[in-house]
Amino acid sequence: MCELFGLSSDRKVRVNEILKTFFEDGNIHSHGWGIASWHADNKVSLIKEPENALRSALLKDIMSEDMSYNGVIAHMRRATIGDIEYNNTHPFMGEDSLGRTVVMVHNGTIFDSPELNEYQYIQKGTTDSERIFLYILDRFGDHKSHEERFEFLNDTVIRLSENNKLNLLLFDGEYMYVHKNEAQTLYVKETEGCAIFSTRPLNETGWEEIPLDRLLVYRNGQKVYEGTTHDHTYVFNEEQMQMLYMSYSGL
Repeated sequence: MCELFGLSSDRKVRVNEILKTFFEDGNIHSHGWGIASWHADNKVSLIKEPENALRSALLKDIMSEDMSYNGVIAHMRRATIGDIEYNNTHPFMGEDSLGRTVVMVHNGTIFDSPELNEYQYIQKGTTDSERIFLYILDRFGDHKSHEERFEFLNDTVIRLSENNKLNLLLFDGEYMYVHKNEAQTLYVKETEGCAIFSTRPLNETGWEEIPLDRLLVYRNGQKVYEGTTHDHTYVFNEEQMQMLYMSYSGL
């Protein structure tokens, strides 16, 4: 299981301390870390390494500087599919057909989704997470209004979560899209104009579990959309995971 972190805020928030707590699980999720942060004029900085976050000199240097942002997405990876390399490290970032920068992190596994198969031939890495991202990015710019994008992603998470684990955060510089379909795997802490998301609570108070099996959308720290509730809850199945490992290893 990977770990996800996100921030949506109407003002700059200093995230050094809370990200430090987030990355304390680096020895458990030791196959890579990454941070995407939003700056003036919606410019995005993406830094990631296929390294243990607790052993990364680069991350230590970044964390020693002031990290104050309106939007952040971060990730720690524990590999299930794909080698430990840069191109398999989250977040994934790209531009849609309208020039919007879109960033996504994923915690989950795709067991069955033929509509993603074509992206294995164009992706840079080998993860199912990247294929999800490319599928969404390919269609994101087709939807001009935010209402259309909300409905597109609502439909997408309903389809892709069937028989799969699909916990994700996706941010386009304005809207943070949030979805989970496994219990106790994503939480939110909301204060006025600020929402922080994490796979686990990062301090003692104020955290609530994200509702299962529906898309949520936040803008400037406020929830602005709640999608259709579906029934594609994921429950861990060790036999299913073993079969997937065997198929990818060629056994």
